[in-house]
Amino acid sequence: MIDLPAPLQKILPPPGLPRKMSLQNALWGLGIGTFLTGSVVFFTLYVGLTPVQIGVGLSIGGLLAVLGSMPFGHLADRIGGQRAWAAGALIQAVAFAAYPLARNFWLFLLVIAVQTTADTLATAGRVVYMAAALPAESRVRAMAFSRAYLNVGWTVGAGLGAAALALDSRAGLLVLVYTAAACIGLNGVAVLRMPPAPPAEPAAAGAERPSPWRVLRDRPYAVTSLIFGVLWLHSLVWAEVLPLWAITFTDVPKPVLGGLVALNTVLAVTLQVRATRGADTLPGVTRLARWAAWAAAIGSPLAALTGRTHGWLTIALLTLIVALFTGAELWVSAAQWFVQTEIPPPAQRGVYIGLDKSVQGLGRMLGPAGLTFLAIQTGGWGWWIIAALFATCALTVRPVLNWVASTTRETTPAPTH
Repeated sequence: MIDLPAPLQKILPPPGLPRKMSLQNALWGLGIGTFLTGSVVFFTLYVGLTPVQIGVGLSIGGLLAVLGSMPFGHLADRIGGQRAWAAGALIQAVAFAAYPLARNFWLFLLVIAVQTTADTLATAGRVVYMAAALPAESRVRAMAFSRAYLNVGWTVGAGLGAAALALDSRAGLLVLVYTAAACIGLNGVAVLRMPPAPPAEPAAAGAERPSPWRVLRDRPYAVTSLIFGVLWLHSLVWAEVLPLWAITFTDVPKPVLGGLVALNTVLAVTLQVRATRGADTLPGVTRLARWAAWAAAIGSPLAALTGRTHGWLTIALLTLIVALFTGAELWVSAAQWFVQTEIPPPAQRGVYIGLDKSVQGLGRMLGPAGLTFLAIQTGGWGWWIIAALFATCALTVRPVLNWVASTTRETTPAPTH
């Protein structure tokens, strides 16, 4: 075995399956990042859709993701995460390749429906497979590497997408969709070549898998899912609300906003693995979730303060806010990976993860309008309401996670050791 230099050992995932998974996530991110950079331009100029039609299609796709997360999570439990991941990726690749053929609104709706549902299946399968194939002691760390490499793939893909748009031609627009189709298709084929991880069976021999909707009866987990769903609103605050606030209410130069995005990317890639320290026990996960909540709670009123500052002080505050929200992103993801993989019965991980995705999907659908109203339309005092939401999560996450751990399920994990 070749001994790698120490710097490489820190940025490369552990050899074997964790490294393969990270590379697959980077490949998937490369395809998605390339497409998303110019998707609106592609739909407008190549397909010929109006902005309203594009918005309706994206909204329907988001709704399908919300409605399909639990059933497709249940399907991943039944057929195994590896098959679900590969099938979803291959179907999604075909859908991307079909986008140039969707020359009217109804065909566009059909293709985006297929693409969105396939992505939902692949996402459920990916997490179920990682939970089943990786040992518990290294699972969260491997997921952190995969998330970091996903961010790298997105970043490189965004650069490729920008280069394709710079061609200012129909051929350049086709590069967007066919790059996405090729990357995701290769991803699906490579997943099939990974070591098998058969679907987990119910603890009771011969027992049938319960309905996917039965997860809603697990009230402690449902409340936990709601808390994490609120915590994930930080991503909307950072990515959509804060830039709009900065442009509207601060004197920060617009190029600085691009630098802040770059700072977020660098921090997310370099610190994701380090942020998982302590994420292998329930007390550690509780601490990380509280850190995430307090970071977002502190960052929100600081954003309101930038409406009253000027010059370098505003830039310094925005830099601090970005660091706080990036920390929230890293800590909440590490905490939720443990909860999603260690708390549910192994045979039902997919449907439990589907519940989380449904709650987060509702947040992505309803959050932009509500958060923008609070921050922008109120003139700034609504930032304190946003901060209160995150502070409430910080105060409630400990008793709720203790409630989760004390509840008996089909199999009882041991998250407190």
